[in-house]
Amino acid sequence: MKKLVICCLFLSLLNINLLAQENSIGKPKLNTERKEVGNLVLEGIPDIKKSIFERTAQYQNVRSAGFVAWHPSNKGILISTRFAETAQLHYVGAPASYRKQLTFFREPINGAWYSPDKEKKGFVFSMDTGGGEFFQFYWYDENTGQHTLLTDGKSRYESFTWSNKGDRAAFVSTKRNGRDFDIYLMEGDSLKTTKLLKETSGQWGVVDWSNDDKKLILGNFISANESYLFALDIASGQLTEINPTQKTKKISYGDTLFSADGKGVYYCSDEDSEFLRLTYYDLATQKKQILIPNLNWNVENIELSQDGQLLAYTVNEAGISKLYIAPTNNLSASQNITLEKGVIGGLKFDKDSSNLAISLSSPKTPGDVFSVNVASGAVTRWTFSEVGGLNTESFVNPELIEFPSFDSVGGQSRMIPSFYYKPKNVEGKLPVIINIHGGPEGQARPSFSSTFAYWVNELGAAVLVPNVRGSSGYGKTYLELDNGFKREDSVKDIGKLLDWIASRPELDANRVAVIGGSYGGYMSLACMTNFNDRLKCAVDIVGISNFVTFLESTQEYRRDLRRPEYGDEREPKMREFLLKISPTNNAKKITKPLFVVQGKNDPRVPLREAEQMVETVKNNGNVVWYLLAKDEGHGFRKKPNQEFYLSALSVFFEEHLLK
Repeated sequence: MKKLVICCLFLSLLNINLLAQENSIGKPKLNTERKEVGNLVLEGIPDIKKSIFERTAQYQNVRSAGFVAWHPSNKGILISTRFAETAQLHYVGAPASYRKQLTFFREPINGAWYSPDKEKKGFVFSMDTGGGEFFQFYWYDENTGQHTLLTDGKSRYESFTWSNKGDRAAFVSTKRNGRDFDIYLMEGDSLKTTKLLKETSGQWGVVDWSNDDKKLILGNFISANESYLFALDIASGQLTEINPTQKTKKISYGDTLFSADGKGVYYCSDEDSEFLRLTYYDLATQKKQILIPNLNWNVENIELSQDGQLLAYTVNEAGISKLYIAPTNNLSASQNITLEKGVIGGLKFDKDSSNLAISLSSPKTPGDVFSVNVASGAVTRWTFSEVGGLNTESFVNPELIEFPSFDSVGGQSRMIPSFYYKPKNVEGKLPVIINIHGGPEGQARPSFSSTFAYWVNELGAAVLVPNVRGSSGYGKTYLELDNGFKREDSVKDIGKLLDWIASRPELDANRVAVIGGSYGGYMSLACMTNFNDRLKCAVDIVGISNFVTFLESTQEYRRDLRRPEYGDEREPKMREFLLKISPTNNAKKITKPLFVVQGKNDPRVPLREAEQMVETVKNNGNVVWYLLAKDEGHGFRKKPNQEFYLSALSVFFEEHLLK
């Protein structure tokens, strides 16, 4: 749903020299006591050679750029990229021109929005503190370079959306009770006047304004399989459901936009379909039209030109993005824009409706910003992100493979897709790193990853990135296959991947590691409790270790959102099941080395989940490394922390996987 993307972040200052010791002889000495170095807390991690930091440095000095907004003058763009420690906002005046840095914070910028009113001379941006995800809105004045806090500094603020005139903006916040996302309006020259438009219950977001600025589209997100759309009349406060179903069936909505004339709505939904289909809905007659009926993949991003004549959209074909631009009066005349195979996002037409900006990332190209001339289809590259001096031609394009799982569909084995990164010109059997995505509704896709490149090029490891059942992108039936009491079926998929590895002559089934972040962290732990004898080691990054303690302690505004996926821990039978499968209650089965990584301020998977897992495994006498960042949340977003993590992870794999 537009501006309701629930994303998982994966991956403070640190004096690296304090830990960089050039131990040239023998095995690194383990530090068994917990100690603090800068903003990091370490336990069990050995002293790391300076040469390791130097080897990983190039891969950590890779940059990427993402499109943020067209400048209201139509003479440049706003992008997000990192020059120092965190991603900040930069202005680029023309393709391939100088990137002028505008913000200089120690915290990364989460988003930014230029006012359509050119007289305002600035933009609003979003930022949190320490990874806690209590995002605040700030005004940036282009004339002075100064910023002003617009919100209360403590509640969570999301879905900032300017009106078309640019004189006011709508957004959501939990400031009323810390749980529900109410709808607010921000007005006035200084945007300091805020009024409540609508109290809500649960997870809501502002999606779009009508062109006359009289109505809003709102989204109510229940789960990955259920959401609702509403039109809010700002003057009267009347809320009207779009495509009302009286809850007779669950529908998942994706990107949504008002039509240019305000008479209808474009949306993506899986109504009566396995996939998100592009649909036009007439607000007066309530009739709907499927615009691309024969497409059996998700339509993900949609964007309407300023004049309403063109619609751009992307299609997720087995994880690879395809970009199309079509006239709104004839979508069958869609033009496929030829681009490098990868992942596309950030679609936005310029003010003249003559160019479409996009962000593109591929296995050999870090995220960069491009524009497409809608008349000619010509593609222009705006940014050329640095890659630390690396030759990206040495990076591997993954192969899309499928392996059979334990159950069947239509009499045939269910096939699980996975991306396979195979080192070039390496002799002998390859060690294997299985990387499991989070979500659980996420999807592994072939975008740029300097970490994967490091594992493949420097460690000589094969990398498998599966989309186990429960992943998005393969239809809503597949998405629901791991819900509730079916939770461990996704773990069984990894068991079958281990069988596939054992069948491959080039892979070493005796040297396999599993790693994952967030829900992928749970999967890593669950794999260790289920397949301990078939794995050499595991890495858990901000992962769930006990479903009951997780559901009881994740931020209150998230709990009802997670229960449809994992199950309601307040129900006795479900609670019993969740406790039974939780890694902390099965930790005695883990006898192989474990590396646990956590951000102290994580609002999603709280610190307790990591601490209790470390303590349990340690009490069982097992090897456990622990890395805690006091200035991070759900993953590491600050470069010094990322640098130390990757270096420590390299040592962990060299010590416990490669040997």
